[in-house]
Amino acid sequence: MKLKTFRELPNKKDIKDIVKYIRDYIFPDFFRESGNINNTKKNISKLYLKIVSDNPNLNDFIKQLDDITVILKKDLEFFFDSDPACKSYEEIILTYPGFRAVFSYRISHIFYNQKQYLTARIISEYTHSKTGIDIHPGANIGEYFFIDHGTGIVIGETTIIGHHVKIYQGVTLGALSLKNGRGLENEKRHPTVCDNVTIYANASIFGGKTVIGSNVIIGANCIVLKSVKENERVTLS
Repeated sequence: MKLKTFRELPNKKDIKDIVKYIRDYIFPDFFRESGNINNTKKNISKLYLKIVSDNPNLNDFIKQLDDITVILKKDLEFFFDSDPACKSYEEIILTYPGFRAVFSYRISHIFYNQKQYLTARIISEYTHSKTGIDIHPGANIGEYFFIDHGTGIVIGETTIIGHHVKIYQGVTLGALSLKNGRGLENEKRHPTVCDNVTIYANASIFGGKTVIGSNVIIGANCIVLKSVKENERVTLS
């Protein structure tokens, strides 16, 4: 086992800074601390090239930032529409840990797709430490994604989530513990959740072959190990 030296690793401060500048870029009216939008973009580009020394693709990165800007605004809409306690979009952007976790996930997923796995995990684990929400950057999550409260949520690496999905605190989308361990590295280990699904507090869904069909409601505290057909409700009996 050979470990990289400190100098070979991405700098955590640089990674935190690029997330901050991306936040300024996507929501300039709320956060911008770096002057005009062109300066913000220059800072992002400079930090990206510093962080990603191995096969950087800056043009692709900036394009994907523009793509997730559109997606995050859809997420923001869905947060507002899904939570009657919310009084404004500003409240969500500035105070909701669930939205912060989704925002950070969208950024970390770009790095993950560029095979910058350590950078992606540094972003996700920093956000995990601040919000109590653990979303692996490798997960694939659709548009209009809503997390309410959020504390204790775990979403594993090979999870697939469709559009208009709502997840509440304590939910686990996890893998079964199997003997093969690392031999399953490239296998789908986590569930698939289709469109318009609601998963209530402390429910746990396990397994790469488990598919939760569209329009399903999973009740609080349920443990699901098998697929559920669309339009069904799962509750504790």
